[in-house]
Amino acid sequence: MTPARIFLLSPASLRGKRSKYLLDESGDSELARRLRSSEGAALGELFAFVSSLYFRGKLAYVRAFADPPPGLPGALVITPGLGLKPPEERVTLEGLRRIAEVPIDADDERYREPLERDARDLAERAGPAPTVILLGSVATSKYADVLLPVFGQRLRFPAAFVGRGDMSRGGLMLRSASERKELEYAVLRDAQLHGPRPPRLPKKRRVQ
Repeated sequence: MTPARIFLLSPASLRGKRSKYLLDESGDSELARRLRSSEGAALGELFAFVSSLYFRGKLAYVRAFADPPPGLPGALVITPGLGLKPPEERVTLEGLRRIAEVPIDADDERYREPLERDARDLAERAGPAPTVILLGSVATSKYADVLLPVFGQRLRFPAAFVGRGDMSRGGLMLRSASERKELEYAVLRDAQLHGPRPPRLPKKRRVQ
């Protein structure tokens, strides 16, 4: 039997052009207008707009393969300054600006402490059985330094991520979700985190 799986999604960067479109109030899209309202917009939707392929791939992948224990979310987003939040969490413009102010740096208490708090809470509620899968960069310590002491051998990541850039990872997850073929996972603590760049994904055949 496949063990229960909970996914942790790394956040989209809020320092690019698409994020400025939301943060400086110049956007006139339906999403930007909802962000400026008192109700706000879903965190996952905002990050998917900012990181259109990579984060969109993460969302599609967890929708296809998340299998949490009863009463627990199948996916949580690492949210700078706020810890772990579900993709459905509503965020206002003010809230998104606060997230953008916190660097993703394991040495920064504003980032580290809320993430440690929520990771420990998740580990306690989930118990020892579920696998916790990080969909994010493993080549740096910004996530692993905080999460490994909490989850240990339970913390895994898609082995095919090694050597790939963000765009390639996003495409890989979209294809895996579409084909319903789950990726293989490696234990983060024991894994080789650097490697040669894998070959490009083959182009999908178009149906005539």
